[in-house]
This record gives sequence, structure tokens and C-alpha cells, in this order.
Amino acid sequence: QVQLVESGGGLVQPGGSLRLSCAASGSIFSINAMNWYRQAPGKQRELVATITGDGTTNYADLVKGRFTISRDDAKITVYLQMNSVKPEDAAVYYCNVRGRYYSGSYFASWGQGTQVTVSS
Repeated sequence: QVQLVESGGGLVQPGGSLRLSCAASGSIFSINAMNWYRQAPGKQRELVATITGDGTTNYADLVKGRFTISRDDAKITVYLQMNSVKPEDAAVYYCNVRGRYYSGSYFASWGQGTQVTVSS
């Protein structure tokens, strides 16, 4: 089983910055992708950013140029640097990690979510 622990959410002013972290632990053999999703009240969960095993990154159009996803392989941690935050970025942010166990089977795990509130 893979555990994901998120941190870094909180209150940020419009135009401000925030960095989210998600640390993974467990019997992880390899990681295929690490993702950040978000879900605002009354809306569906949406993919925000992805970083694949080879380091390729992709972003939703709404955050492109403002958010940066990165990872620390030694710490098995994925980050989401949020800059120029807008009110519409307010949501619960979830990390999602997909990979393989040492047994060879695949996994897809979710973090518990961290709240990002945007307000002046």
C-alpha cells in the first residue's frame, strides 16, 4: 500500500504564491506519473498538472505559465508551485501517484487533499 501525505495548503492572497507538497511512502518499485488534481465546491475534480517518470510535465490550460510541478525522487515527493494565484484557483488539491509495487502489480493512490483558499 502506498501512503500519500499532502501539505502546504492554506490561505493565499490573489496574486500570491503557495507551494504544495505530497510525500509518498510504501513498497514503491517505480512511478509512472505524479499528478495534482483539484476540486472546487460543486465542480468535478480536474487534472491540474502531471509529471511522468521521465520528467515530462503537462499542465491544464488554466494554470499554464503560473503553476509548476516538480519532484524529488530521493524523497519520493511531488510539489506544486502556485504563482500568480487567482480566486478561481481556490479548491481542495489532491495528489495522485501511479506506479508499480515491487511485486509487479500497479497502484494508483490518492492523497487526503489540502485546501487552498484565495482571498484578500
